[in-house]
Amino acid sequence: MPPLLPPDPARRLALYASIFCVLSVAAAVVSFVQGSWLGIVWVLLAGLSSNMTWYYVKRARAQKSVTG
Repeated sequence: MPPLLPPDPARRLALYASIFCVLSVAAAVVSFVQGSWLGIVWVLLAGLSSNMTWYYVKRARAQKSVTG
């Protein structure tokens, strides 16, 4: 059995950003259902965290291809 490598920080950050994206979308839905315009802020945060997720996924793939 091959030894387990420590998790890549970029992959971990991508996971955290995607979890935050899902939670912010849920918060936006709840805000809009309750009639609050605060949901707009949650939508913007969801977009930001989505972009961060893609950035860290691409960064992890690039580091993986460089290191082999």
